[in-house]
Amino acid sequence: KGEASKIARELGLSVVVMGDVIRQEAARQGLEPTDQNLGRIGNALREKEGAEAIARKTLKMARKTGRDLVVVDGLRSGAEAEFFRSQADEFYLIEVWAAADARLGRLEKRGRPDDPKVCGEVGGNASAEGQAKSNSATALEERECREKGWGLARAMERADYRIDNSGSLEDLRRKVVKLVGEIEKGVSGESMVG
Repeated sequence: KGEASKIARELGLSVVVMGDVIRQEAARQGLEPTDQNLGRIGNALREKEGAEAIARKTLKMARKTGRDLVVVDGLRSGAEAEFFRSQADEFYLIEVWAAADARLGRLEKRGRPDDPKVCGEVGGNASAEGQAKSNSATALEERECREKGWGLARAMERADYRIDNSGSLEDLRRKVVKLVGEIEKGVSGESMVG
């Protein structure tokens, strides 16, 4: 989804990332932006301020752009989707998905501090590398379970558009450009882009 948002930015659209709300809160609390810390903060904000807490803060960021069309990256629940639907004249929920093995490989290459992984260095042997991949897959599974607990799966069932990101970056670019063109022309309704 991050690459799809990057492409949208390149097309001239404003992009607001919901995870930035949580990363800002981690910085305010003096915490490292690890997957565990960010997950804990996301849970705490939702428990304290309601299921749409992060969406409310993200909407403020989106409004500050002054743009009519804003891409919001990182929706995690049906409550967030419903909040945005209630606040926008038009709202399109777009699911960007890829197979777990493709996602894991991309996360390992990305190397962001909040990516699911295990701590420590991997020795140079195949056994250690295999264990690290297994641990990374477990960490990714844990993140997905946490997000499903927030209602991510229910939200994605109601997506207006779905983009399969299992292919190349150029394939994703083609799909995002096509979808942005459709949305800008006012085409609505459920569609599989791919």
